[in-house]
Amino acid sequence: MLAHANRANQIAPSAEAAEPIAVGTGAPDAHLRDLGGKEVPLHAIIAGKPTVLIFYRGSWCPYCNAHLSDLITVEEQLRSLGYQIIAISPDRPEELNRMTTEDHLNYRLFSDPQAEAMKNFGVAYRVDDTTIANYKKFNVDLERSSGQTHHILPVPAVFIIDRTGKIVFVHADPNYKLRMKGAEVLAAAKQSLSASDASQK
Repeated sequence: MLAHANRANQIAPSAEAAEPIAVGTGAPDAHLRDLGGKEVPLHAIIAGKPTVLIFYRGSWCPYCNAHLSDLITVEEQLRSLGYQIIAISPDRPEELNRMTTEDHLNYRLFSDPQAEAMKNFGVAYRVDDTTIANYKKFNVDLERSSGQTHHILPVPAVFIIDRTGKIVFVHADPNYKLRMKGAEVLAAAKQSLSASDASQK
């Protein structure tokens, strides 16, 4: 059994203060909800499958939408390498369904309503009241999107997890405008796969 860093219930006061869990640790479990609202353990989703796991802020975020759409360009190549893509946000299942349909996403989106996965992966932070008020001026209502009042968002992040459940790559940037390109994710996935194969020889 792989040990993993115990960051349960860790919520950073800002995106800059978040500390994503490190390469080499085991991916923690969390209770997520699928498009139908059914609770699904993260460990059941990633069990035995190399996984590209994306944390994004929500369907209201244009940078997130562009990032997820860009991943479509490398999805087939990732699948051919044996990877699955899953993306996690605070959005309610209803929002996930709308985003999947409008953006023609084939990979799976999951809701993290209690921010459990975000906290366990070390990417959770609480949005300050001033930012909440500014978001509302642009018709962005985090409570409406998530169905929760905790005002927690994830630092946008990419975790690559191998088939044993170990994290082999991490990219997280507190600047939400900076995202990995699909081609960069693919390159990291290939490198992680090569490193894993080499270590098993």
